[in-house]
Amino acid sequence: MSIHTAIERLDYRTAESVSPGHPDKLCDQISDAILDAYLTVDPNARVAVEACGGHGTVFLTGEVTAGQYVDVVPIVKRLAGEDVEIIEHIVKQSPEIARGVDAGGAGDQGIMVGYACNETPELLPLETVLARQLNQHLFDQWPFDGKTQVTLRNGVIESVVASFQNVDQASLKQAVESWLKEIAGIAVSPEVQLHINPAGDWSQGGFDADAGLTGRKLVVDNYGPGVPIGGGCFSGKDASKVDRSAAYMARRVAVDYLRKNNAKEVYCYLAYAIGYDQPLEATVIVDGVQQIVEGYDLSPRGIIEALDLKKPQYEQTARYGHFGHGFAWDK
Repeated sequence: MSIHTAIERLDYRTAESVSPGHPDKLCDQISDAILDAYLTVDPNARVAVEACGGHGTVFLTGEVTAGQYVDVVPIVKRLAGEDVEIIEHIVKQSPEIARGVDAGGAGDQGIMVGYACNETPELLPLETVLARQLNQHLFDQWPFDGKTQVTLRNGVIESVVASFQNVDQASLKQAVESWLKEIAGIAVSPEVQLHINPAGDWSQGGFDADAGLTGRKLVVDNYGPGVPIGGGCFSGKDASKVDRSAAYMARRVAVDYLRKNNAKEVYCYLAYAIGYDQPLEATVIVDGVQQIVEGYDLSPRGIIEALDLKKPQYEQTARYGHFGHGFAWDK
């Protein structure tokens, strides 16, 4: 057997998930909850809000242009705690950026990647789905800071990592073992390695233990480490920012091409220039074969209309990833 063949036969894949109580995810939720609040009072609001939180303080900065003022303090306190200090420095969108968006162009340059595969009902990589499902299973019992990680070898669960705040190792291990028994159709190695609170039990988490920042969990927000991402953050941005809207559309296109070609996996690439309304690249790779994307209005306005992106819906996307939850861009 050649070395090349041996490497091909060794299929390891790992993905992680972080709970909604993780400091980075708290910042994502704050940014998207503020976006939702502005879209509630003004569907045409331009919003780009970043949050940085930790150790009793949340700092908000960014740009908002809207027809009505929104008090962000109650939003932050709902998610971060009543006692948190809030420092706010939000200004209007730059008129030089606004002129390109007003004309229907993209709010920035960038490359967005969409993906879909046939190995799970969610049309996502199996390791990503499993890490997320385990995280949700544990967070339902202990709604605090936490992380999970699942490693597959040739489609078999070989190791699991679970670190969760305010739960002892014995209880957490029992919950993980229960989940492993409940997942249908997934093989588990008889020698599966469980790393349960591997650094020891812990009670200090969230903003009390660490700082968080909007957009720092990009791979978790997307498809897991096996799929490339364009690099742009989603949370806190209205749909005129193609970082978000075109990434959602790229997922929609990937799902469509997967289904109509009965394919194994599809990548979609969309690239934009600021102020220009048409993509500079619109391609798909269907089971390894590249094609031009056809049959879609890929202008920012076309995407917003097709996916109904002016309505408040974004806080929920900031919890467990932006894909695979039955959103309009998943269907």
